[in-house]
Amino acid sequence: MAHHRLDAAPDAVHWGYFDAAIPPVLTVDSGDTVTVSTVSGIPRVMPPPPLVIPAALRAIHEKTPNKMPGHICTGPIAVRGARAGQVLEVRIDSIELSQDWGYTLIAPLMGALPDDFDQFHLIHPLIDRENMTARMPWGLDLPLNPFFGLLAVAPPPAWGMVSTVPPRRNGGNLDNKELRPGATLYLPIHVDGANFSVGDGHAVQGDGEVCVTAIETGLTGTFGLAIRDDLTLEWPMAETPTHFITMAFDPDLDDCVQIALRQMIGLIVARAGLTRQDAYMLCSLAADLRVTQVVNTNKGIHCMLPKALL
Repeated sequence: MAHHRLDAAPDAVHWGYFDAAIPPVLTVDSGDTVTVSTVSGIPRVMPPPPLVIPAALRAIHEKTPNKMPGHICTGPIAVRGARAGQVLEVRIDSIELSQDWGYTLIAPLMGALPDDFDQFHLIHPLIDRENMTARMPWGLDLPLNPFFGLLAVAPPPAWGMVSTVPPRRNGGNLDNKELRPGATLYLPIHVDGANFSVGDGHAVQGDGEVCVTAIETGLTGTFGLAIRDDLTLEWPMAETPTHFITMAFDPDLDDCVQIALRQMIGLIVARAGLTRQDAYMLCSLAADLRVTQVVNTNKGIHCMLPKALL
């Protein structure tokens, strides 16, 4: 097993879109680890001096086309031997903050309250990496919990070019704060090579991401990538040291609930050998349905079940 590094740069990112036709910028073997750096933000949200804009982000603004509204994604990374129909295991080994600032914004017609705020409003919280806090403009030192909002494989070729904003079956803008170091994400593979991308670094975010942004910032993460031909998935799922997590994305939260719950029932039946009836009752007694986000066209629900119960 080898270790690789891929840093955000104009020739190592795609901005705003997923497409099965994007060629990989790095190819690794199943079981390898990769350290990936990411950057975030369009020119409009950059901070004034003395805060420093990373050189890589400046270069991307100058040289990389922003083809659709969406995120700056580092990748894709191909996994040698991966085939459509298999599953990509993404083990999240570490996440580190790489900037001393982030940004949070409100914009008209966006977020969970699109009609309540009619002015663009932007702040730049100051990040203290040593103490893992962000100083808010009103004086609060907010504890940080960094994670990548966007983790994706390439979409099916038939989809063509799609925005990175809505999460889908290929993953993408999941905005799931449970995907911290120690967690493992499983993504259904749609094209040979899988073509994994990462972006949308968050210093901290609440479930819901209600104003449409977290504290958006640059992150560096290390991931273990492995092909799983013993799994079959329609939707992304994950596990942490303590929980299994199923996920669903749809414009209707009610539909998300049903999809995530059915995925969890299937997981329980497969792992524990319970009947669907018993698995459904166990979910009612012990599984937690959480609203992942409500602001990205496709809303998100994730269902969490303690591993100890299986």
